[in-house]
Amino acid sequence: MRYNPYIRACPAMEFNPLLENIKNVYRTISSAAIRSGRNPFDVKLIAATKTVDVARIREAIEFGLRAFGENRVQEAKEKILHIRAHMPEYEVEWHMIGHLQRNKAKIAVRMFDLIHSLDSVELARDLDRHASAFGKTQRVLVEVKLSEEATKYGVPERALIPLLREISSLEHLRLEGLMTMPPFFEDPQMARPFFRKLRELRDAAEATGFRLPELSMGMTNDFEVAILEGSTMVRIGTGIFGERGR
Repeated sequence: MRYNPYIRACPAMEFNPLLENIKNVYRTISSAAIRSGRNPFDVKLIAATKTVDVARIREAIEFGLRAFGENRVQEAKEKILHIRAHMPEYEVEWHMIGHLQRNKAKIAVRMFDLIHSLDSVELARDLDRHASAFGKTQRVLVEVKLSEEATKYGVPERALIPLLREISSLEHLRLEGLMTMPPFFEDPQMARPFFRKLRELRDAAEATGFRLPELSMGMTNDFEVAILEGSTMVRIGTGIFGERGR
């Protein structure tokens, strides 16, 4: 079951913007999941903490959040080590949601529970090798590039099945699903075809024998539409922590 922060919220607690943001995000998740015919607990909220300081992450943990996503390995390392040292009683998951360079693969395997951005055979082999050295099975998602934007990463659609086959052959990786990041649109409905396409790619891959239960898609501006199209993981930064610097 996915974690629900409402069980941590005290009705008598004074107004807190962060807590209210978390509640509002969960309300939207619940509404969208129900409208799509699914259980809200089947959608995982990942709080995206790029540029968010440790004090606010600690506050979010105390309010009930348990899954956090980071874009940069080095920034994440400092936060993860701090949380593990100072809040060991909390079972916190860390997700790598940004582009992962091969030279950061070793640190990523050491730090992250789930890597969303596996996008090449070479990176898969690097992750497998480091996971083997750590005695770990590394959970991964494959990032698929569905737009023509130069700033977006991911495996091209035509190369998806060969990459899935390669990952499935590696002993220390566990393939759990797909991820994508569409272009930003002011109108979130414009992102719907990208989310639908990823779901269709997943369904086609599963028809050939792969098991891909997770679809990581949807951010602050468009996560409601992503859930309606089948997302099981949403990556929310601004919607929880407010506007942040780059």
